Amino acid sequence: MKGIRGISQLSTRLYAAQAARQAKVEHVQFQPQEVQVSERVCLSPSTEMVVCDHQNRTRLRKPQAQTPLPGAAHSCQGVHVTKLPSGLVIASLENYSPASKIGVPGCRYETHNNLGVTHILRLASNLTTKGASAFKICRGVEAVGGHLNVTSSRENMVYSVDCLRDDIDTVMEFLINVTTAQEFRPWEVSELTAHVKRERGDAASSAHIGVVERLHEAAYKNALSNSLYCPDYMVGNVQSEHLHQFVQNNFTSARMALVGLGVDHDVLTQVGEQFLNVRSGAGTSGAQAQYRGGELRHQTGSSIVHSAVVGESVAVGSGDALAFSVLQHVLGAGPQIKRGSNTTNKLVQGINKATSEPFEASAFNTSYSDSGLFGVYTISQAASAGDVIRAAVAQVKAVANGEVTAADLTRAKTQLKSQQLMSLETSEGFLEALGSQALAGGAYQSPDAVAKDIDNVSLTDVANAAKMFVSGKKTMASSGNLVATPFIDEL
Repeated sequence: MKGIRGISQLSTRLYAAQAARQAKVEHVQFQPQEVQVSERVCLSPSTEMVVCDHQNRTRLRKPQAQTPLPGAAHSCQGVHVTKLPSGLVIASLENYSPASKIGVPGCRYETHNNLGVTHILRLASNLTTKGASAFKICRGVEAVGGHLNVTSSRENMVYSVDCLRDDIDTVMEFLINVTTAQEFRPWEVSELTAHVKRERGDAASSAHIGVVERLHEAAYKNALSNSLYCPDYMVGNVQSEHLHQFVQNNFTSARMALVGLGVDHDVLTQVGEQFLNVRSGAGTSGAQAQYRGGELRHQTGSSIVHSAVVGESVAVGSGDALAFSVLQHVLGAGPQIKRGSNTTNKLVQGINKATSEPFEASAFNTSYSDSGLFGVYTISQAASAGDVIRAAVAQVKAVANGEVTAADLTRAKTQLKSQQLMSLETSEGFLEALGSQALAGGAYQSPDAVAKDIDNVSLTDVANAAKMFVSGKKTMASSGNLVATPFIDEL
């Protein structure tokens, strides 16, 4: 199997895995279903792409230049979403800007035999591929002033390349290679051990990261309980075979989406059709996350206690997801302005009555494709940790009992809508929103539509969300000097 050495060559030979298989490609007449959203968004000049799932056909036609002729008007296009027969979702917004991203499965798809493989995979993004050496990838991206970044979450990994739009064919060569033509040479993989140890050390020094990781470990039996970091006993034991097997089973067209910002949709569709059909099918089925509840405590000598108490909420995209988001802002989602006092934060108001010691508190809300967690996160002095945690939980109970005014609800909705809109002001934020929606549902919901859905959330919806937390099985994670920190059964 040969890797990609240039987009210009791909009109005469198929991409990596196709050449290896030497399979007959049947050219069929296909009209992709396309969804156009009336939303018109124009961001600052740059280009972005995201790959997230399916592809299976090939039309051999070289992409045309994207830059308009001198003097031509730059008409801003709407968001386009297309789903190819293989399942690969392609979404784009042509706003005449440069950057690219690819999203693939995350650590929830790890098994007990390969825990930590996604951590190693993230660090291995710039290693030698079948079409380019590690040196060529580094110098090639650098030569055009581009950036290659890889981020990971429990749901997916995102490979992104940012560049000037005139160099999009160059960076796409490297982007395709690092996501579909990896080699994982054993001696290169072994050199990543030092990086893994350093990142584990950095994570261990952060109390917040530790609490969130333990929270997921205690909350779930499988899938979402997997850590973002390689466990200690697997450091140095994740081999090339583990990486190849994980990529083969999970980096399939059914689990990918190609999302572009600042790229013509037709050009992006051709790229998906020609180059991203290496692994068709849905891949190995992932396990459904099973919530169990529980508690993990990490005793340290720190006088500051970080603690989170949560219950299971709902999956992203479900009917009640927005109710939990509004509830988060009713309770308090952190300062809305720099150095804000949070005087309207219900958690802060309630905890101020319970202690005079310094503290910080906010609602914790995260959603995944099949589950979610909602609760409170507190930071306090060790001696007052019990008072702070109990007061925070009591505020959620108060909301469940209907102690929320119409003014509280209106303010929370306004804060949530402003947060949603401001997150789309940057190309990174817009690309993340477009990619996650395309991957989850194969469509894009405009900001106006999201705002209308937020407005439809009622006081009853918010109270029901709070009741779900109050009546549900709890999970708790704490770190610090826990001498005065209550156990979960004491709350």
